[in-house]
Amino acid sequence: MTADLLAERVTNLLAPQVLVIAMPPFVGLVAQGWGGAAWGLLASALCGGVPAAVIAMGVRSGRLDSHHIVDRARRTGPLLAAVAAVIAALVLLVLTGAPRLLVATVTAMLIALGVTVPITTRWKISFHAAVCAGTVVVLAHVLPALPVAVAGTGVVALVCWARVRLTHHTWPQVAAGAVVGAAVTWGTLAAFGLE
Repeated sequence: MTADLLAERVTNLLAPQVLVIAMPPFVGLVAQGWGGAAWGLLASALCGGVPAAVIAMGVRSGRLDSHHIVDRARRTGPLLAAVAAVIAALVLLVLTGAPRLLVATVTAMLIALGVTVPITTRWKISFHAAVCAGTVVVLAHVLPALPVAVAGTGVVALVCWARVRLTHHTWPQVAAGAVVGAAVTWGTLAAFGLE
């Protein structure tokens, strides 16, 4: 397998929409069993599914270059749709009494969007790196922290390498994304009294 093919596969497998769809049901399951997983599915549908559908429609219509939205100028609309979907998910989770850990996780998603969306209008911060790093922080909270942190750091580094290898980002852009994702998620969990 060539380096470019590996980078493309990493980019697709660990894309933000994949992680945002996969993580909430797992977090809900850990927090409160199968009932928590059901809340997690609701969060996945809104936080990941809605933005993925908006992006897919944009790609089909030709308004967007790909589901990774390489053209920074085209990111604003899909990102605002993502913000609206995450707000809707957060409101529903709070109103229906979802597990605190799941509410904190979705809150971290919203805060991370609040930080990265304004940045990406001027500079192409990496959403891949931000979401991957945030996911690692959440998983390190719900699973044995040290092994997840060690393995997760490797996964985040691999995602950063892939984005740079494909020339979608520079090293400062992926580093900034990783720092924002990890810091916002850790800070949010701490604010919820979960760290």
